[in-house]
Amino acid sequence: MAEATANGLGQHGLGAGHAHEARTAAPHAEVHQEHPIKLYLVVWAWLFILSACSYMVDYFGLHGYLRWSLILIFMMLKAGLIVAFFMHMAWERLALTYAIILPPILVLVFVAMMVFEADYTLFTRLVFFRDGP
Repeated sequence: MAEATANGLGQHGLGAGHAHEARTAAPHAEVHQEHPIKLYLVVWAWLFILSACSYMVDYFGLHGYLRWSLILIFMMLKAGLIVAFFMHMAWERLALTYAIILPPILVLVFVAMMVFEADYTLFTRLVFFRDGP
């Protein structure tokens, strides 16, 4: 009876047959995976380095496409590290990883297509409507 109470099953309604099932079922219910603290410290260090690099873009006064490209690259790298390690996506099944990562990649592809379409539209308007009505 003390074993059942130690397992958190209580004292009431616990027969001899159920005590064996409770002892064998408890270890399976608490199965989880732990990762070494060193891994999280390394990821934290990389996040710190990437944040410092992002700050250096402003510190050195970079402008134009180079600035925004570097800021976006550092932002995506930091977001990828956070999702992979702190949200435990690095250890998930491939199908779940695709379900989480593929939609933002497709959104970026569609945004790039819209940027090229906007440039084409602007070029066309400049060519055909240059003189005005």
